[in-house]
Amino acid sequence: MKSVFAAAAAVLLATAACAPVIQGGPPIDLPPGLQETAQIGSITMSSGWLNAEEDFYETFSEEVREELGRCMYGTAPIDVRIHVDRLERASRLDTLFRGQGMHSLEGTVEFVDPSRGNLVVGRFPIAVATTAGGRIAGLLGDRQMMVSEEFGRSVCEQAFGRNPRDRGPHNATSG
Repeated sequence: MKSVFAAAAAVLLATAACAPVIQGGPPIDLPPGLQETAQIGSITMSSGWLNAEEDFYETFSEEVREELGRCMYGTAPIDVRIHVDRLERASRLDTLFRGQGMHSLEGTVEFVDPSRGNLVVGRFPIAVATTAGGRIAGLLGDRQMMVSEEFGRSVCEQAFGRNPRDRGPHNATSG
């Protein structure tokens, strides 16, 4: 009985979360009309191995959705698929001692039109880095939130040509 359970668990783990949700391929700019009419639909994320806290998916999805909601304000639902390739966060202790550090995140974002048979209508490689925010922020701040917010903002800038937020200290990355 234990061997059947172990075999089933191994098959489940081998086929779960590691496979990218994206089709992959060269970058594709969104059609200009879609840039103005797109509305955020579902967000699906995949990754290989990431050294992150258990709540990374929730934090990442919430922050990206918040940022995209500010630049995808149309009425045509477009789904977003993201494959995260790399996540690096500054060490809390290193940031405390040195007073500086960087968080970085790389991935690929695909915009998919569910009304057209899940046709990929846009694809963008995204690589961002943001500061840890100094000694106190580096020690106590939500590192995943900071880099996820920066990622969402970069998607808006690259895909829609607009920053969803005014620059200033009103958000996690102050940018």
